[in-house]
Amino acid sequence: MNFQRGRRQEDPEINLIPMIDVLLVILIFLMITTTYSKYAGLEINLPTADAQQAAEQPNEISVVVSVQGDVMVNKSPVGARDVESISLALRRAAGAAKDPMLIISADAKATHQSVIDVMQAAQLAGLSRISFATQHSGN
Repeated sequence: MNFQRGRRQEDPEINLIPMIDVLLVILIFLMITTTYSKYAGLEINLPTADAQQAAEQPNEISVVVSVQGDVMVNKSPVGARDVESISLALRRAAGAAKDPMLIISADAKATHQSVIDVMQAAQLAGLSRISFATQHSGN
């Protein structure tokens, strides 16, 4: 029995607004709790080798700086510690070699100024290829 003859029955309706609210709350929660990784550079794995020490090249100039600041060029001591004397010794050691490599072996406790003096002397002598020698740690 239909007592409401004049009234039309309404179709059921799905209300999506509460579902959208819940999904937005979940989305905001995930955005806040997620951590993002930021890389400042590239991550690379360098190859390793157990190579023996290379033999001394004829166009290499070896410079040793001691703790006291004394300088030796190719195993011969330089009398003075000033830049001009070191530069003269480097020019003599370079001779007629074409673009020689300067290898600086400074003591770990040598002053920074003595190493800078050797680098400045190399610049005055016209040597542009400079390298620093290190030793392997005993691990």
